[in-house]
Amino acid sequence: MTLGPADLTLTGQHVSLVPLDPAHCDALAEASEAGRLHELWYTAVPSAADMGAEMERRLALRDAGRIIPFTQLDAQGTPVGMTTYMNIDHDTPRVEIGSTWITPAAQRGPLNTEAKRLLLTHAFEVWGCLAVEFRTHRLNQQSRRAIERLGAQLDGILRAHMRSPDGTIRDTAVYSVTAADWPVTRTHLDWLIARPR
Repeated sequence: MTLGPADLTLTGQHVSLVPLDPAHCDALAEASEAGRLHELWYTAVPSAADMGAEMERRLALRDAGRIIPFTQLDAQGTPVGMTTYMNIDHDTPRVEIGSTWITPAAQRGPLNTEAKRLLLTHAFEVWGCLAVEFRTHRLNQQSRRAIERLGAQLDGILRAHMRSPDGTIRDTAVYSVTAADWPVTRTHLDWLIARPR
């Protein structure tokens, strides 16, 4: 099975995941700058100045068939972040959802939960994936709580997994949702999206 297409669009009530496009660059730069997200040492969110280069990098990886990058649009159609299908394993099939960030104004609401619901639904119900993976820095507690809140299970910690842009060595927390987990995880995500805030 081939996991694709590269120009995939997924649409919900609170978020639309549309193909990453250079036309989104200015709005994404503004979204990143709003929270000074690039200053978080344990994650890699592009700064406003680096947004164009990061978009070019992701689009080159897309063109090489290695990732499927998205711009996250809020209900008003405003770009508020990015997310990606990556580490695509066509044979198993298996995929990672990662390189995700959203501006603080869109955090802690239904947008991110629904984005993950859309991505997981497509991976399990269209592509027939056996598992979907999430990875984050071991010390990124906000990201780890968000992943756990979705219902993903901790598979383990990859010690000394990679070198971060600042030169530090990253331990990576690896989480997954399996196909067997998906029915209860889907119900949980639907409840999280619908519950009063």
